[in-house]
Amino acid sequence: MEESGIVGGAEAVINLKAGSSLPISYHPSFGPHDDLLLLEADDKLVQDIFHQRVTLRGLPDEDAVLCTKSKTFAIKFVGNSNSMFLIPPSSNNHQLVSVLKIAAGNMELVEVSPRLDKLKQLLLANPFGAAEVDAMMDVDDDGLDHNNGNRGSELYSWSDLVNTVQASDEELSIGLQSLSAVEIDGYWRVIDENYLDMILRMLLHNCVLKDWSFDDLDEDEVVNSLVADEFPSKLASHCLRVFGSRVNGTERWKLEPRLVCLHFARQILREEKMKLESFMEEWKKKIPDGMEGRFEMLEGEVLTETIGIETRVYTFSVRSLPSTPEERFAILFKHRSKWEWKDLEPYLRDLHVPRLSMESLLLKYTRRAQPKADAPPVFSAR
Repeated sequence: MEESGIVGGAEAVINLKAGSSLPISYHPSFGPHDDLLLLEADDKLVQDIFHQRVTLRGLPDEDAVLCTKSKTFAIKFVGNSNSMFLIPPSSNNHQLVSVLKIAAGNMELVEVSPRLDKLKQLLLANPFGAAEVDAMMDVDDDGLDHNNGNRGSELYSWSDLVNTVQASDEELSIGLQSLSAVEIDGYWRVIDENYLDMILRMLLHNCVLKDWSFDDLDEDEVVNSLVADEFPSKLASHCLRVFGSRVNGTERWKLEPRLVCLHFARQILREEKMKLESFMEEWKKKIPDGMEGRFEMLEGEVLTETIGIETRVYTFSVRSLPSTPEERFAILFKHRSKWEWKDLEPYLRDLHVPRLSMESLLLKYTRRAQPKADAPPVFSAR
């Protein structure tokens, strides 16, 4: 029974008082209306949606995600055993409450980690190296080629990445930083490690030659000296950002010993296994005077194995591992069936899964054993 004085349409249902009822009917346009879907979102997300601060991202063969400025949400369809009626706003007939569609469920947004493995895959497939510098035909003041013929599907602008990688803008920026990527002529690139090694070695050589302190470097002086050595100025600046940090927000820089020492450890090991003593001896020779290399610096980058009385060291980088927990743990336990926490933790600390703490991840994917009360815990696959 319809209350007197109440308007029709959706407003009638919204304003309906407890214990009251009203008649409903089929709308003249009633039907499946597959182009209309219900979306459940909290108040903050609703505001972002109404103010067009969200985007749907994903390629045709992927499940779409919804991205705000800083977060990524999976879109899941949730079925409902109760009937949900879609009622449009009131029409000219104010007494009519008509159902346009019966919805079987609604879409739900669940915050997820950004899907940055594709970013890594795209950029690492075509690193910027010495060959491209040598092949430059038209060089501007930055030492960067604006007419390089190597353009096309292998290179990605910010717009390309936004349309390809399922991550919010902020998460995408963080992903680019973690890869030490740099924008060159409008395309985001990672620098080939051998070429970066050339720049770093020349920077360290200039520090010795010009008596510069590793802890107090002037950016302009560093860049100008590297440009004089025929390195592009943009990549000279990038080298400082890869291996250094700003001093108290000024234009001066300091080289970070861990980053420099880690670079030389990678250069020595490559894909080989070395006796620990041999590695430490060669590593110390590569590390510049004034810096101290400690094995703890290599956490998450190298592992050791002991066979008999011999200990060998080899590269096993967290950067090469997938970002999804299920895949990450699968690879870790394929590599080793059992892990002590001191070895395992460096390969997990970059995992950030919404709503799941590290303890929850360990409970979900591992079994913990402790042979003795004073022994370190050992983790194996669940």
